[in-house]
Amino acid sequence: MQNVYENCPVFENERFEFRLLTEGDIDDLLEVYSDKNALPFFNSDNCDGDNFYYPTRERMAQAVDFWLYSYREKWFVRWTIVDKTIGKAIGTIEMFHRLSEDAFNHMGLLRLDVRSDYEKTDVLRELFALCIPPAFELFDCDTFVTKIPIYAVERAAAASQFGFTKSDELLLGGEDRYLYNGYWTVTSSPECTYSS
Repeated sequence: MQNVYENCPVFENERFEFRLLTEGDIDDLLEVYSDKNALPFFNSDNCDGDNFYYPTRERMAQAVDFWLYSYREKWFVRWTIVDKTIGKAIGTIEMFHRLSEDAFNHMGLLRLDVRSDYEKTDVLRELFALCIPPAFELFDCDTFVTKIPIYAVERAAAASQFGFTKSDELLLGGEDRYLYNGYWTVTSSPECTYSS
């Protein structure tokens, strides 16, 4: 099995490419993380009060530095999502193998952040289809979990089409022990092709 923290793979299809985040992405990602219409869809649960709103280049650079540090420390991987049709980064996706004291122990966790103009069912489903299938092996888990707020109707539709189902379980925060809701799961299955 490939060690994602030693050799981070690139995923791509005709339109999108996922590659490891770099400092060169700061300006494009500033458009994503300063987008107040995108902010409600970002999953900042268990992130020590950070809501992922970065309205300045300095704040965005600090976030990128932390994400790169977290990769080196093997905490999580942040890929940059590039729309090849415009040659720009339009979001990020974070994944890691979660160790916890709740029902989501030993599951992969996925955070998907995109500009608000990409928060559309067909786009989100294509992004799920590009990254989830190889992620089960990369992160050594049978199930992935992602947060979908009740108002995120396009995201919920995309997740349902891809095979996610809403969970009634709550995610237990680390330091604050807060219980977070709104999580959906998808399980690896030989019957599923996950076509985009």
